[in-house]
Amino acid sequence: MQFQEHDLGVVPIGKTIEVKLSNSAIIRIMDQYNYIEYKSGFDHHFIGGYIKQSIYKAVVPTTEHWYVVVDLGGYSGNVISSARVLTD
Repeated sequence: MQFQEHDLGVVPIGKTIEVKLSNSAIIRIMDQYNYIEYKSGFDHHFIGGYIKQSIYKAVVPTTEHWYVVVDLGGYSGNVISSARVLTD
């Protein structure tokens, strides 16, 4: 499984995460528990999905340690990604 990960650390509830993509890809914004489940190949919950636009924004529902994972769903290709927490 090939993917790019961005460790955002602890993000307070209500903050917005911004992800930029060079190409369409699957974005998974996950708390630490779901990130571990994802890496282990188990069912997991996430914010996001298959994103076609270059900028995706999501508000975190809880104060947690958050990760952003970007992958191509098993398809070949390249994507450049960045993720950050927006400041007020």
